[in-house]
Amino acid sequence: MSMTRKEFFKTTGKALAAAGALRAGLIPVPIFSCAPTPEKGVRLSYKKIRLFLKHTWTIARGSSDFKDNVFVRLEKDGVYGLGEAAPNIRYQETWESTVELIEKARSLLEEGDPWKFGELGHRILAIAEGQTAAKAALDIALMDWVTKKLRVPLYRYLGLDKSKTPLTSFTIGIDTPEVMKAKVKEAEEFPLLKIKVGLKNDEEILGAIRSVTDKPLRVDANEGWKSKEEALEKIRWLEGMGVEFIEQPLPSSMLEETKWLRERVKLPIIADEAVKSARDIPRLATAYDGINIKLMKAGGVQEALRMIAMAKSLGMKIMLGCMIESSVAISAAAHLSPLVDYADLDGNLLISNDPFEGVRTEKGRLILPDRPGLGIKGDL
Repeated sequence: MSMTRKEFFKTTGKALAAAGALRAGLIPVPIFSCAPTPEKGVRLSYKKIRLFLKHTWTIARGSSDFKDNVFVRLEKDGVYGLGEAAPNIRYQETWESTVELIEKARSLLEEGDPWKFGELGHRILAIAEGQTAAKAALDIALMDWVTKKLRVPLYRYLGLDKSKTPLTSFTIGIDTPEVMKAKVKEAEEFPLLKIKVGLKNDEEILGAIRSVTDKPLRVDANEGWKSKEEALEKIRWLEGMGVEFIEQPLPSSMLEETKWLRERVKLPIIADEAVKSARDIPRLATAYDGINIKLMKAGGVQEALRMIAMAKSLGMKIMLGCMIESSVAISAAAHLSPLVDYADLDGNLLISNDPFEGVRTEKGRLILPDRPGLGIKGDL
């Protein structure tokens, strides 16, 4: 449709007047969601959530019915990353000490650049001695943010094959023999079981387990045997019980005793409480056949990757383990699992109120989500 000369100048005049009003600030400038203005810094928030166990959780050190975990949220440029801290009293951690460390890290995160996650990760680890669960939460959230921003799953960013995830064991906590037998039946879909021991009735417990299943077992003493002679007697008995390996039979300080023990038993011995970071691994290589890496002990994904590389260089077996955790931290560890020999990533399966969805298991096999980042569904 043609426009007369008079109509053209009238229309053009209106447009020019509107443009002048915009420049003068008289008309608000529309902000389009398709091109958000980048935020200058990271917004850090956190929340304590009480996770309830399906069964009272008992290991050699004690019992609990719930765990107070702290969840971290880092947001920048309209993208958020989630992390989780599962504080453990074994390492002098509580949810209060976790929050204290997160607050110490606030300026570092909010004034920093998450794309420099390698540098940030080292600076987070150096904030204070210990409190690695809090550091893990921050590191997990960083890695979730970066890979979400890149729109790739964490495992793909790391160059890993999701079809090579290992089977995860399902853990049976210490209880009466009858209750433990019932727990074994509940775990029918899992082909591998991890049995907690370390009390006076270990033989009774294993006998009860074996009366209802012939599945391969992994046994975890959680430092429960206090002398090398006791551990030797227990392990030699276990060697005829279809056990795959024994985890942390003696207190972590008893390195020479563990070396003595290793020379006398056939079952592989895996370090758990004895190992936290990559710097611990070389001295353990003469006493242990492998290590149990937990993000909560390591301080996050980045240190866990360094631990995997160190253990592989020393020819040690590697297991990825966990505390009582939701799908946030379990999924973060699961993304690393194609790199390792064993997995014990069932913390989210032991709770009744997981606030998130992430990695799944099918007949014990870890199934990684293909969504960006950790692939978590849910938010704080």
